[in-house]
Amino acid sequence: MEKSIETIWKEGFLKNDALVAPKLNNLYNQKSIHLVDKFKRMYRINWIAILVFACVLIPISIFVKIPYMGIPMALMFFAVLFINRKFSKKLNKIDTTENSYQYLMSFNSWVKELVQTNTKLSRILYPYIFLSLIAGFWFGGFGENIPGNEFVANFLIEFPNSYLVFGIPLVGILIFIIGVGLLAFFGGVIGKWDINLVYGGILKKLALLISEMEDLKK
Repeated sequence: MEKSIETIWKEGFLKNDALVAPKLNNLYNQKSIHLVDKFKRMYRINWIAILVFACVLIPISIFVKIPYMGIPMALMFFAVLFINRKFSKKLNKIDTTENSYQYLMSFNSWVKELVQTNTKLSRILYPYIFLSLIAGFWFGGFGENIPGNEFVANFLIEFPNSYLVFGIPLVGILIFIIGVGLLAFFGGVIGKWDINLVYGGILKKLALLISEMEDLKK
């Protein structure tokens, strides 16, 4: 009776001297390398795009007179790139001489660490982006009239009895605090959604391939 693929796996996947093992190992090696290489390309393209965007954001924001938004956001993107540069180095250090299962498990551990770190950062980044947006539209361009003051003046015409805190309507401050709080609370969820949006397809294939290999090893 011909051996099933499960039997072949048990006898051959971890035994390179088995007759069919090299073919089976080569199949999964190719799948593993192709999957990780595809992720690396997407990862590289993603961060190159962020770098370019961060570089052009400063001059563009100055030109359209919202530098108090553009400059802080550009600095944030540079900080994110610096943090993820460390992850890029770790990714390149994964041992490619290991068998395909160990290679994928090492890559999977790297992915989990990346997702965990970006989830934590997102709880800070999204409130920071919100603050930058408010600052950009509130302060306007360098050396020009402050749009925020005009907004307060017009607001007080409509609602003259509004309570002010440091010259700003209390209702505006409360809305700002609630916005920051919500973004900080849901930032981790939004961060995971961002990662799934970009890398979700590859990560599903990774989980499926690992599950398939573990089933065959049982």
